[in-house]
Amino acid sequence: MHVDMDMFFVAVELLEHPELVGKPVIVAAQSNRSVVLSASYEARAFGVRSGMPLARARAMCPQGTVLTPHYEAYPKYSQAIMDLFHEITDRVEQISVDEAFLDVSGAVRRLGPPVRIARLLRRQILERTRLTASIGIGATKTLAKIASTRAKPDGLLLVDHQDTVAFLSELPVNALWGVGEKTAKVLQGAGLRYVGDLAEQSPARLAHLVGPAAGAHLHSLANGHDPRPVTPVREEKSLGAEGTFEQDVDDLDLIRRELLSLSHRTAARLRSHRLRARRVGLKLRWSDFTTISRSHTVGQPFSSGHDLYTHAHELLSQELPLPAPVRLIGVRAEHLEDDDAAVQLSLDGREEDWTAVETAMDRARERFGDLGLGPASMLGHRGTRNRRQEGEPTQ
Repeated sequence: MHVDMDMFFVAVELLEHPELVGKPVIVAAQSNRSVVLSASYEARAFGVRSGMPLARARAMCPQGTVLTPHYEAYPKYSQAIMDLFHEITDRVEQISVDEAFLDVSGAVRRLGPPVRIARLLRRQILERTRLTASIGIGATKTLAKIASTRAKPDGLLLVDHQDTVAFLSELPVNALWGVGEKTAKVLQGAGLRYVGDLAEQSPARLAHLVGPAAGAHLHSLANGHDPRPVTPVREEKSLGAEGTFEQDVDDLDLIRRELLSLSHRTAARLRSHRLRARRVGLKLRWSDFTTISRSHTVGQPFSSGHDLYTHAHELLSQELPLPAPVRLIGVRAEHLEDDDAAVQLSLDGREEDWTAVETAMDRARERFGDLGLGPASMLGHRGTRNRRQEGEPTQ
């Protein structure tokens, strides 16, 4: 089965704003330079979509209410949901913060048929988090994913194995996983508008249209074949955070303080997932929207914000003097590994010292809430208005 939370980011925010349920809601930082993180179904009816500039979203849906995202809340709800999945089966493949595949074949004897399991799971999610989920059930990942999309919002859809081809045949070609806008246009231009049309074609003709690998892949999916298993462990290669300044910035002190803030946020996530990084990445977007990315591998794996900032600052220094004001800055921790993996300790123990200090701050935050703990140089720093974090390592 494929479980997908309904408008997850919006739904979490609405828990604190129940008066806005059923109304157009946009989750985005309160700045016209920010982008939409998520939108309620009512706002989507006006054309608002995630990733859209907030200024455009406001123009399309002026009656919509904009809520500031609370990034610290989303992982907590996500973890509660994933814990529920693992109570059902140990074969869970998390795809993102709010969706996952579950292989429940081993749970049928204990919990009953898949539909009963799905109903149980939806009820438990609602009881524990007050959030709703849509679930699709099928014999393959492709079927389950499509079924959950068709079940939205707050629904459940089972596609019986014997009905697989018939169910797929009536869907538009872009319903298949991996068929984007460009591929869909190519297929539709050749008169192939429905999945059933693809199923009737020879692999050779599809290969002629979209290439050998994609052609063979689409032919298999259209005929209900998808051998990919649910893979419980997905290796996530990086974690990161980025933010857009309210106004383009050429003040190096401000840029460095924002880089420091982003580094500590990212490092806290590294430690929460018990990970270290061996590579650092820096992203800069200039005022003319030109974007550059730089990265390098470091000698010792790290999990502290101090070390992440130090390495990222070295990359930033390579871009000085700045060719233009900075619009966006981002940092990434890459080439991740378990923090209990065998590593060669640094001679002076600096990494271990910084990690110990920052881990102590993590524990204080967990116990007492956000106390404003951090580097002294961050005092009074308001930061960028549109911050976004990327990557969700899963076990």
